[in-house]
Amino acid sequence: MVLNYIWIGFFLLAFIFALGETIFNGNIDIWTTIMNSSFDSAKTAFELSLGLTGVLSLWMGVMKIGEKGGMIPFFGRLVSPLFSRLFPGIPKGHPAMGAIFMNVSANMLGLDNAATPLGLKAMQHMQDLNTKKDTATDAMLMFLVLNASGLILIPIGIMTYRASCGAANPTDVFVPIMIASFISNFVGILALCLKQRINLFDRVILSWLVGIMAVIVGIVWYFSTLSADEMQRYSSFFANFLLLSVIVGFIAAGMRKKINLYDSFIEGAKDGFKTAVMIIPYLVAILVAIGMFRACGAMELITGAVSSLVDSMGFDSQWVEALPTALMKPLSGTGSRGMMVDAINTFGVDSLIARIAGCIQGSTDTTFYILAVYFGSVGITKTRYAVPFALLADVVGSIAGIAVAYFFFG
Repeated sequence: MVLNYIWIGFFLLAFIFALGETIFNGNIDIWTTIMNSSFDSAKTAFELSLGLTGVLSLWMGVMKIGEKGGMIPFFGRLVSPLFSRLFPGIPKGHPAMGAIFMNVSANMLGLDNAATPLGLKAMQHMQDLNTKKDTATDAMLMFLVLNASGLILIPIGIMTYRASCGAANPTDVFVPIMIASFISNFVGILALCLKQRINLFDRVILSWLVGIMAVIVGIVWYFSTLSADEMQRYSSFFANFLLLSVIVGFIAAGMRKKINLYDSFIEGAKDGFKTAVMIIPYLVAILVAIGMFRACGAMELITGAVSSLVDSMGFDSQWVEALPTALMKPLSGTGSRGMMVDAINTFGVDSLIARIAGCIQGSTDTTFYILAVYFGSVGITKTRYAVPFALLADVVGSIAGIAVAYFFFG
């Protein structure tokens, strides 16, 4: 229901802004711009789904091998003490636990292409336990907020963008992004635990949180001892090595169980193809609405108003130039990356604004894309309180991204 109102709101705002632009400024070309944007967005949604088909087929095929080979249940047992408390509605040893763990791990490594199919697999497992097939369960909501808040340990994509744009030190946003994303993730989990009345003082939850913080501190310390080139090389090596190790490990487990690896892969890949086709309408719906909202000029009006307000209060308003990245981040991953690259091209890759945009980009994930794809893949239409809690994590992540960027580079 919430997505329905938001979707309608995008269209109404685009129409209102275009009408105002025509009446007050005589700009009749705005209607052509908006309609062209709708066609381009629909095409982009379809092409994105096609591009996702191969990745989904690959990873859901690999996941099927891991599931039959016993690796997914193994990972489920590994994180069962924590996840059984964060996801009390999922039975211990259920395949959903392993899929959730793999999805969270892929997100932490910045491996978006791998995280999405793993997340879809987790949603399918949770839907099997759902007694109300059109309504999101508490476990689904916790999983969605974990994805929306997006704890990232190695932001490979952002560092790659910065390197391609000629940054003197492409990895200088590594530590700020890690801090900002951890704050976003922590607040998202805390808020949802309070909402779902999960005991935060449970010894297992506390020990895991302290342990994760210790790991992050250790990673930060280790990478701080490396040069910029070494940091980029080793972070990329670590992410890709771990990813390939998972694939090889799943295959080895399947061989040990003496299952037919090829047939298992094909079985999972077919599910991946079906899922990719299923999410096309949801992607078209949300991306067209966002594209029309962008094309009507509403984004520029919002940033201009915020900048004037901040200036009138006597505060530094440089960060406002990076605000489009923050506003677009919950709506479109491609759009927010475009905003980040635009900030880099406009103000320079090593400018404070470009670094703020990079920290915001890495602090959270694309909330409405995740909601549309994950809920759409299993036919969930009643999302309950998923949107406000996911947006809370987004807002906190953006504020944290701005704050740590000023602290490190301001």
